[in-house]
Amino acid sequence: MVANSMQVSRAYMNALNSVGNGDSKPMGMVETGSDQGGFGAMVSDTVNQIVTAGQNADDKMIQQAVGKVDVVDVVTAVAETEVAVQTLVSVRDRVISAYQDILRMPI
Repeated sequence: MVANSMQVSRAYMNALNSVGNGDSKPMGMVETGSDQGGFGAMVSDTVNQIVTAGQNADDKMIQQAVGKVDVVDVVTAVAETEVAVQTLVSVRDRVISAYQDILRMPI
């Protein structure tokens, strides 16, 4: 069975949403008694950081519109957000690639 990229993307988003909502644990996650959340927690934290960076960029744009900050600050905030999003997309692409490699393995 070979999954297309839409199925893989949908599965990834469902897993990410379930981790973000706290509904269930990803497959393979084991309670360790510590605050280690594994890959799912790392992705969730990264998404939260990207959202915060985006909100920061929005705030800088609003402040620039009323003359409180320079354009350089706005450009810097937007660039930081763009780099964070590109990093997350790169990780997502690697996860999808690994998942597809697993699906191609003979049983």
